[in-house]
Amino acid sequence: MKVKLLGGALGAEITEIDLTGNVEQSTYRSIRGLLVEYEVIFFRNQNVTPKEQHALASSFGPLQTHPAYDTVDGFPEITILESTAESPSKIECWHSDMTFKAHPPIGTVLRSKIIPERGGDTLWSSMTKAFSALTPSFQKFLCGLDAVHDFSYGFRESLAEEGGKERLAQAVKDNPPVVHPVVRTHPESGKPLIFVNALFTTHIVGLSAEESRAILEFLYEHIKTPEFTYRFSWDVDCIAIWDNRSTQHKPINDYFPAHRRLERIVIDGDNRF
Repeated sequence: MKVKLLGGALGAEITEIDLTGNVEQSTYRSIRGLLVEYEVIFFRNQNVTPKEQHALASSFGPLQTHPAYDTVDGFPEITILESTAESPSKIECWHSDMTFKAHPPIGTVLRSKIIPERGGDTLWSSMTKAFSALTPSFQKFLCGLDAVHDFSYGFRESLAEEGGKERLAQAVKDNPPVVHPVVRTHPESGKPLIFVNALFTTHIVGLSAEESRAILEFLYEHIKTPEFTYRFSWDVDCIAIWDNRSTQHKPINDYFPAHRRLERIVIDGDNRF
C-alpha cells in the first residue's frame, strides 16, 4: 500500500491495494488511520461488488440508512446518488452528511458507477484547517456557541415537491431538530473543528437572527478558502472515503444533462461526537 499526498490541507490517494475479495482486518485498520490523518482518501480502479463495499464500510462500525434516497437491491445501507437529464441533482452547497442526527456519521464510503465524460468533480474542505486559520479570539468566541441542525431545512426543496411532504413525513417525524456545538473536538485526532454547514444548520442558539446569519455566512465563506480544499476528478470504479466529522464536501454540477451515478454508504456516528 502506497500513499500519495494530494491537497495541502487534506486528501491522499492510496495505491497498490485491492479492495476486492477478502481484505485483511489489518488493512482495514490501516485505512482508518489514514482517514483520520488525511480526512479524505481515494482509491482508483476498484471494481468492488456491493458486498465488498459494504464490508469496507462496516470495518469502521455500524452503518446507517437514509430516509430520502433509493437503495441498491439487497443492500438497504447503499444509497443511490443519481443525476439524469430528467432528474438532476438538487444538492449544490457545501455540507457534512446528516448532521441533523444526534450523533452525526463518522464517515462515508462513496463508489463511482457512471461518470460523465467531463465535469462532475467533487470538492472537499478541511474543517480542522478552517478552524486553525481563525484568530484565537474568534476561536474562543465560537467555542461557546451551539447551533441547530434540521432535516426539514436540508430537504426543504424535496418537501416542497408534489407529494414530498407525504413521502418524507416519517423522516421528518423521526428527525426533529438537534443542537450541536459550533466547534467540536475530533474524538480520534483530538483536533478542534468547525461544525456548521449551509445545508442543515438553521441558526446559532442565543443570538439574534441578524447576528446568527452574519456569523454563519462568514463561516460558510471561510470554509471555501482554496487553501483548505481539494478537488477530485472521478473515473469509473473510484472509491472516496471521507471523515464526515472533520470535512465538508460539495458536488460540482457542471455536467448536465449527462448521467452520473454514485453509490454511498454512511457509517453510523458514535456517542463520543
